[in-house]
Amino acid sequence: MSFFELGSAKKAEIEDRYDIIIIGGGPGGITASIYSVQAGLKPLIIEKALDGGQMNNTQAVENWTGFTSIGGMELSEKMAEHARAFDVPFFYGEVVDVELEGPEKAVILDNGRRIASNVIIVATGSNPRSLGVEGEETFRGRGISYCATCDGHFFTDKHIAVIGGGNSALDESIYLSKMVKKITIVQNLPKLTADKLLQDKLNATGKVEYIFGSVVESIEGDTQVRAINIRHQETGEITKLPIEGIFVFIGLLPNSGFLKGKVPLNGFGYILTDANMETEVKGVYAIGDVREKEVRQIVTAAADGAIAVYHAARTYFNG
Repeated sequence: MSFFELGSAKKAEIEDRYDIIIIGGGPGGITASIYSVQAGLKPLIIEKALDGGQMNNTQAVENWTGFTSIGGMELSEKMAEHARAFDVPFFYGEVVDVELEGPEKAVILDNGRRIASNVIIVATGSNPRSLGVEGEETFRGRGISYCATCDGHFFTDKHIAVIGGGNSALDESIYLSKMVKKITIVQNLPKLTADKLLQDKLNATGKVEYIFGSVVESIEGDTQVRAINIRHQETGEITKLPIEGIFVFIGLLPNSGFLKGKVPLNGFGYILTDANMETEVKGVYAIGDVREKEVRQIVTAAADGAIAVYHAARTYFNG
């Protein structure tokens, strides 16, 4: 059965109401579904793409407890299999709107279908902002990374380029400096925008050089990234920089557009929650990378899912 045939089958089987609707089938959403079943509740996962979400784009995961190394796609499959062993239904489609007023909540799917629930857990994640240049898709996962914590150790003693000059770019560069041989930061502006303290800390490593007022024009390589072509914005001159890896830190895009005006978001579009993962709208939770938080990792997304269900089960289903 193909992916699209599977999606059609699930559409035919879907019911009109569940105890908990989980929007997003990444590590947070899958964990929330398992905890829901263990709490005696009836969950539904709605996923618009692939089980596991962004994990599928990670070549190797080496910080998931119990596995010294496991492929991102394999870990995604194992998590989904775990949920299906608990009879968690997966529906493949996109939520385009939500109804959040009153004790009964509902989601509206892209096919017009309305599904009701007591609780909604938003686990839609975020996507790294892409460069959008030639070669980026070709070498994604083959020398291009968007997560220093996830992939930094693959670049030990190598010369890498970091794209971006804000706080995130420099904070991640400081982390990478413990492993790599050299970092070249490419910034489109004539100066860094990161805090002075971060700039000082990075400069103190003695491993960094800067290319200002420039952007990546294209990326080259064979089986791995080997070079980037850099265009100076003022002169238009293009130069080739040989490197062995690229880390892109030009921002994240939380998948929260369908919630604008429905729940509080911060200035970057991340969902605001309390320590229980609940938003200001009672019965509506947000977990994982889509919510405002400091650390965005597989393990923290899974923990968010467990916390949200623990609170929801005791708040909305006991008595």
